Amino acid sequence: MPDAPFDAFRYAHAHRLEVAWLSQNTNHLVPPGVIEGAVDEALRTRRHEGYPYAPGDPELLDLVRADFGRDDLVPFLTSGGTEALYMTTRALLGPGDEVVASDPSYLIIHRFVDLCGARTVNLDIYRAPYRLTSDRVRDAIGPKTKMILLIDPLNPLGSGYPRDEVRAIAEIAHDHHLTLLNDVTYRDFSDGHALAAEFAPEETVTVWSVSKNCGLAGLRLGGLLARPDRVKAIGRFNTNDLGVNVLAQAAATAALRTKSHWIGEVVRQTRANNARLRDCARSVEGVSLPVDPSRANMTVLDIAESGIRPEALQEEMLRRDGVFVRAGNYLSPQYGARFVRVSFSNPPGDIDRFVAAFPRAMERLRPATPAAR
Repeated sequence: MPDAPFDAFRYAHAHRLEVAWLSQNTNHLVPPGVIEGAVDEALRTRRHEGYPYAPGDPELLDLVRADFGRDDLVPFLTSGGTEALYMTTRALLGPGDEVVASDPSYLIIHRFVDLCGARTVNLDIYRAPYRLTSDRVRDAIGPKTKMILLIDPLNPLGSGYPRDEVRAIAEIAHDHHLTLLNDVTYRDFSDGHALAAEFAPEETVTVWSVSKNCGLAGLRLGGLLARPDRVKAIGRFNTNDLGVNVLAQAAATAALRTKSHWIGEVVRQTRANNARLRDCARSVEGVSLPVDPSRANMTVLDIAESGIRPEALQEEMLRRDGVFVRAGNYLSPQYGARFVRVSFSNPPGDIDRFVAAFPRAMERLRPATPAAR
């Protein structure tokens, strides 16, 4: 039998204590005491034996409102932001509808759109300014358009939206009576981030997560924030009628209570890591950074000129160096074969390992790649 394809995630999880995890934009910089005490207390008092309060811990809901500064909007808890994205598309889209989106993008959302019988109209943004613009969004709207997908900052490129551009896109959604799906998972890493709900509160559904800003990806908690009528419509597709994970709620509550005390240092270290990755990448022949600096906690390294396949680099660095970066094929139908995505909300030691491994891995792969010569 032929060998099975290399499963990078199975390998990485099997060696998780040895791997520098720069592949999924996870945050490894939140002070450990913030989370452990709350989860330990929930376990000690055996909260996991009973169902949670189905609407969500009232304090947690208040903290979410306060974190966004939007008392006029209703927070709804889901098992991770991805579930909120699924519920929103499922509730608000139907067969034949169209969604203005981009390529590259967080393509899981596009798959959810497809499941509704709708389709995305993907605007090519792999060129400056590496994001949607209000002019291009306006031109893409047609009679079947029902939604605009605004991911800010954008996974995978790390590009962010100026306040005036967010306002302009929000005004387009308002004028055309379209839903504006504003995924703001990485907003805490972006200076001067603007919520679309500030400019179009009736049309905007804001999807948020504590996976990245609070370092809780494994606990799977996020949600949406919208006007009450929108929350009611989307909530019809909630499968967690008995509530979301009690340990995740305890951890998120503790994190949001204290976030103002530690998020500044998390962002500072993330930015310092970004600078080191940039300097390393620029020193390697055939590598470029489309977006620099990133306004999120990840960046894209374009390696197309080297002739090296992103999947080959992903496997090489993971197997040989214990450094896990992500091939771009799941993030862009058109451009995924050009780049790897690298995230960097990591301890400096992980960045040390990348800086040492990346140039060596590129050189190891070059002789077997005729296009690189």
